[in-house]
Amino acid sequence: MAEEKKTLEDLKEITAEAANAEAGSEASEAVTAEPKLDAQGRAYATGKRKDAVARVWIKPGSGKITVNGRDQLTYFARPTQRLVVNQPFEVAGRKDQFDVDCTVKGGGLSGQAGAVRHGISKALTYYEPGLRPVLKANGFLTRDARVVERKKYGKAKARRSFQFSKR
Repeated sequence: MAEEKKTLEDLKEITAEAANAEAGSEASEAVTAEPKLDAQGRAYATGKRKDAVARVWIKPGSGKITVNGRDQLTYFARPTQRLVVNQPFEVAGRKDQFDVDCTVKGGGLSGQAGAVRHGISKALTYYEPGLRPVLKANGFLTRDARVVERKKYGKAKARRSFQFSKR
């Protein structure tokens, strides 16, 4: 039952070997991340923002984006909304390489643009898992949880009180 006395150098070697073994297993897990595609070779994802929900399919193509059966230029009339929708492709360096087909329900146009962006970002990570760190660093994979606050009783709106009258 004599225990071996380990020196500091022995402990450093043991921890270095363990770290190398963990790094090797993590690297093999990162390599094994495979694309999630359907029978037509498309990646599907759901994006959400406020009350809007977008169902997004992406496939290799010329960069055409269709929203509810219409081109993005007619559906998202404001340039800022089109900019929001195209942000994931710009950041990932995949501009004009994927065709997007999506359906959006609920909310207004601004929320719908955010939902489409979220859906495109998720679908890109399913199609090319290597893009995940880039999109995650820019915050495109995080669901923006901010929603409209509900109206409370005794208030004119969510927080606004009725006008005070002294007489």
